[in-house]
Amino acid sequence: MPDTNPDSKATDEKDTPSVETKVEPTDDLVTTKHTLTLKRKKLAYTAQTGRIVLRKEVITDGKSEGHKAKAEVFLTSYTLDDAEPGSRPVTFAFNGGPGSASVWLHMGLLGPRRVLSGDVDDPVAPPYGLTDNQETLLAHSDLVFIDPVSTGYSRAVDGEAAKEYHGYTADIESIGEVIRLWVSRKQRWLSPKFLAGESYGTLRAAGLASHLQERHGMYFNGLLLISSVLDLGTLRFTEGNDLPYSLYVPTYAAIAHYHGLHGDRPLDDVLADAEDFAAKELPWALARGARLSTQDRAEAVATLASLTGLSESYVDRVNLRIEHVRYFTELLRDKGLVVGRMDGRFTTWEPDGGREHMSDDPSISRIIGAYTGGLNHYVRAELGYENDLPYEILSTDVFKAWSYSDFEGRSVSSVDSLASAMRANPHLRVHVAFGHYDGATPYFASEHVLARLQIPEELRENIDTAYYPAGHMMYVHEESRVRQAKDLAKFIKAASGK
Repeated sequence: MPDTNPDSKATDEKDTPSVETKVEPTDDLVTTKHTLTLKRKKLAYTAQTGRIVLRKEVITDGKSEGHKAKAEVFLTSYTLDDAEPGSRPVTFAFNGGPGSASVWLHMGLLGPRRVLSGDVDDPVAPPYGLTDNQETLLAHSDLVFIDPVSTGYSRAVDGEAAKEYHGYTADIESIGEVIRLWVSRKQRWLSPKFLAGESYGTLRAAGLASHLQERHGMYFNGLLLISSVLDLGTLRFTEGNDLPYSLYVPTYAAIAHYHGLHGDRPLDDVLADAEDFAAKELPWALARGARLSTQDRAEAVATLASLTGLSESYVDRVNLRIEHVRYFTELLRDKGLVVGRMDGRFTTWEPDGGREHMSDDPSISRIIGAYTGGLNHYVRAELGYENDLPYEILSTDVFKAWSYSDFEGRSVSSVDSLASAMRANPHLRVHVAFGHYDGATPYFASEHVLARLQIPEELRENIDTAYYPAGHMMYVHEESRVRQAKDLAKFIKAASGK
């Protein structure tokens, strides 16, 4: 007989308060249909955007306890509707930072819609705008844009530590898993495949090519390395490392030329002199140290000052070692201006004329509003994806916390990974794009790395390069954007065997 005493502590099972059940994360992809007209040709395509769940197998005492959700990674893919998936190329794209979302390549260069950000000579006022991208790479390849964990809308799931993804190897493994999942789910293993990275994303792309070959047997047709850096030692101004002081000189010379400090000399002539000095006399002078004669030092100071547009007294005071942010702060100091690090064509006012490091990079602050506003509008209004998280375009927290523990005691580099991938896959082609006014990843440093790539001579034919009169995001410059789009399309076609 049941207990009817209202004061009884015994309760019916149905009346027992339940423990709150944790909601298991699931993919939240949204699919939409679109059309784009390119020179009288209509492209019908499908966009899919949202977060996919990354899982990791949990093993205890040698026994599997299933796959646990670890992170939700935001991506946007575009696939052409009337195309044969097996033969249609697909390009996986991401930016760098580390700590940057893929919005820059997505809405600046490759995607079917692009941001109207303006340029040095034609700045666009808020609230900016979007337009169809008549040069989109979608005309030649399906596209998948990936935001690493803690960028964009990508996050570690509740209860998991985001820092587990903030490091070289963990980053490559997580992005590699996103690519493996997408290729498998979309049945694209037999499609020509490409990786497109910008800045730190080029270091990631090289590592990914090797990782996916070795871990999953996934071979790629090509890498698109935009504003390339494969060895951070070539651009880190650290104690005892004189290499960047030489490798930055041609970029300094290009920026000085842009701002009228080389008179009417052609840029090519200025760069030829700067490259020659940076490859020969300057490394020798820096290596000599106190052994450098007074005359040799004076000659080196005069040449370096002439090339960079700085005063001889400044070059002498810094002992022939011009650090890059110092340079951008010093070059136009007498005019009360600083020049951009990402793009040396940009300038802005510096309120503190005695500052050693500029207080603002105008090549970022002048365009980030357009990209932020454009993405936040586009993803909801046109792609139909809603998420109340802030879209993290550039996370300084991720950048500062990034772990390079895999490279303790040595330079952070994916050069060996790229060489290994090319040797194992002789069909792997590499396209490298440079901006002459790029003060973040100087072109001469990339050339230095590529020249030392450990590959047989015949594989050097697999590498092609392109140079643009612009900065780190060279597609901000309209003429460069249009030409770069053609260069990338040509590369995709050739590397796909078309």
